Amino acid sequence: MPDTFYGTTILAVRRYDRLAIAGDGQVTLGSTVVKHQARKVRRVYNDRIIVGFAGATADALHLSESLEKKLERYNGNLTRSAVELARDWRTDKILRRLEALMIAADGTRTFLISGSGDVIEPDEGIVAIGSGGVAAHAAATALMSHTEMGAREIVASAMKIAASVCVYTNTVITIEEI
Repeated sequence: MPDTFYGTTILAVRRYDRLAIAGDGQVTLGSTVVKHQARKVRRVYNDRIIVGFAGATADALHLSESLEKKLERYNGNLTRSAVELARDWRTDKILRRLEALMIAADGTRTFLISGSGDVIEPDEGIVAIGSGGVAAHAAATALMSHTEMGAREIVASAMKIAASVCVYTNTVITIEEI
């Protein structure tokens, strides 16, 4: 699985008891932009959990649906659902070929979930994926350290910064907040 997925940036920030997850809207096919307003961040499980994904669109949507099934099975327990999804993703013959990364969060927990079996909860309340993920993460870290901005303002500003340096990230931003 590649380390960087082109075509998106997803950023999650938790601050002042608020969570905001943002994703840009650009979809590329090779070196061509084919869509500007895609929604890569959405609410699931009765709007209590927010997911954002980077990678091949069909793969990401399949994983999102798989997470929703796990959430239903485990009564909305995000930790258990994320671990079970990562286990299936890593071991299943079909799923392990999927090329995507996912961020999933609820009111208290945030996880980065990968196909290699990783379920990582960030220490500092910031996690980012996709081609502009490093830029978005760095910008959010600086804003957390040097401003009193809330989670929503941080993700909006950090995504704008990421879009200014990553050609695979645009300024059409979707933000979901808990």
